[in-house]
Amino acid sequence: MNKHALLPALLMSLSLLSGCAPLVVGGAVVGGALVATDRRTAGTQLEDQGIGLKAAARLREAFGDRTHINVQAYNRAVLLTGEVRNEADKVEAERIVLGVENLTRVHNELQVGFLSSLSSRANDVVLAGKIKATLIDNKALQTNSFTVVVERNEVYLMGRVTEREAHLATELIRGIPKVEKVVRLFDLISEEELARQRPKTPPAEQAR
Repeated sequence: MNKHALLPALLMSLSLLSGCAPLVVGGAVVGGALVATDRRTAGTQLEDQGIGLKAAARLREAFGDRTHINVQAYNRAVLLTGEVRNEADKVEAERIVLGVENLTRVHNELQVGFLSSLSSRANDVVLAGKIKATLIDNKALQTNSFTVVVERNEVYLMGRVTEREAHLATELIRGIPKVEKVVRLFDLISEEELARQRPKTPPAEQAR
């Protein structure tokens, strides 16, 4: 693949990662076996999908292409990342998103300044892939309990996890080259709640 085709391909990967992958960059889509193992209820997963789609559509209608705003919805909370031209647009973006039904809170991490380049966004996709691989390799973590968003080498983490899981994932990601900052936006649960959510092993498998 030549250099002119590389960036579009990587940016296409961004949209693919924002689909059914357990760890995503951008919005999540509910589908397949992930629904059964996600720590949100199926209803909340569907609500999150609707919240993300509505918020993104309203932001596009309001700002067009003069901003670069990514929307990630998780457990009825929305994370806004990317860049806007001025502080007024940052405030307005949050106001627009707060108008979406069933939303509980907004994490407004928008940066004021120049919009990021295609190469910067492509680098974020590559870094997100490395983060995903690192978390998958660690057997102490249930990787589809984490949602990962990368902007300008800064990593935002969402999910319903225990303090132990949050600490382990954070330390693993901080050790990855080019990661400049890790921002934790977790909904913390207890180890007891985690144990209750784990699927019970069928009797036939226990006897093996």
